[in-house]
Amino acid sequence: MPDLDLSADVLTLTRALVDTPSVSGDEGPLADAVETALRALGGLEVERVGDTVLARTNLGRDTRVVLAGHLDTVPIAGNVPSRLEDGRLYGCGSSDMKSGDAVMLRLAGRFGVAGAEPAHDLTFVFYDNEEVESAKSGLGRVARERRGWLYGDLAVLLEGTDGEIEAGCQGTLRAVLEVTGRRAHSARSWLGVNAVHGAAGILATLAAYEAREVEIDGCTYREGLNAVRIEGGVAGNVVPDSCRVTVNLRYAPDRDEDAAEVHVREVFAGALDAGATLTVVDNAGGALPGLTEPAAAAFVAAVGRPARAKLGWTDVARFAALGIPAVNYGPGDPKLAHTREEHVLVERLQPTEDALTAYLSGGSA
Repeated sequence: MPDLDLSADVLTLTRALVDTPSVSGDEGPLADAVETALRALGGLEVERVGDTVLARTNLGRDTRVVLAGHLDTVPIAGNVPSRLEDGRLYGCGSSDMKSGDAVMLRLAGRFGVAGAEPAHDLTFVFYDNEEVESAKSGLGRVARERRGWLYGDLAVLLEGTDGEIEAGCQGTLRAVLEVTGRRAHSARSWLGVNAVHGAAGILATLAAYEAREVEIDGCTYREGLNAVRIEGGVAGNVVPDSCRVTVNLRYAPDRDEDAAEVHVREVFAGALDAGATLTVVDNAGGALPGLTEPAAAAFVAAVGRPARAKLGWTDVARFAALGIPAVNYGPGDPKLAHTREEHVLVERLQPTEDALTAYLSGGSA
């Protein structure tokens, strides 16, 4: 178990976190270290739920801010331990999102000690299993079993945003379209019906799809509908009798889950009328930017940077479902997440910490 010194600078803490492997499902040692460090501060109520670590102040402030970040990473790709090179810290999880976790730990170290005077009561949520299926999410478990820990006037998710404020998030729907045919020997193909050929209309519809752009609270969300997997074929001498095309719709948060499914069924109405079937296998709604909410507007004003749309799904959607305004704001670069060359710019770390410190102290960045 690593020894996390919360008085160390944010770069040192980020390196310590990256150098502690925590692939989804194996967050235990890192969660142990985080829990130990937070309990040692003395000014926080701390609770452990599985490999999720919860901590909060109870100072009687009129407002509460929730800061959240996941401890897990995707599988390591030869990029642990970390290395520092040309102003970049390389390593698995450096952008997604251990640099954000390090900022959270620094804030806990500042505001989680006796005598600290933050302008808001604070809750820190370090959770497990974000990079895998939603049913395993530590944040989802907390929402089900310890919901009171998540309530606040504002939630800040320190997912990588390259130091910008990203509001709301897209919803995501995956569906499988299946076309059936009749199997035959490929030497006598006229006796069969080729299901792979039958999927041509589905692929043509996808190629011609025009993505919608939606502006909400000054943030522009661009939708997308794409084939992400295609399966068909039995053997090299058999006309296939089944073809499955998996599609992914990334939808703007002005649609809910039901509206997203209706839209996908409308797009493929021709294929469905011709006999294809459509099965939704995953559908997670997005979150509206919520920038008109006073707490979110105050955060944007305090940081002093305009908000942009979050293109992707994040756990701000879980907070939004609880009626809590939430934004994404972290030092990592989302374009580098899950890559072998994943890194975070060192110059992004301290400004993110400083901006949040100023906001939580009641000032502006």
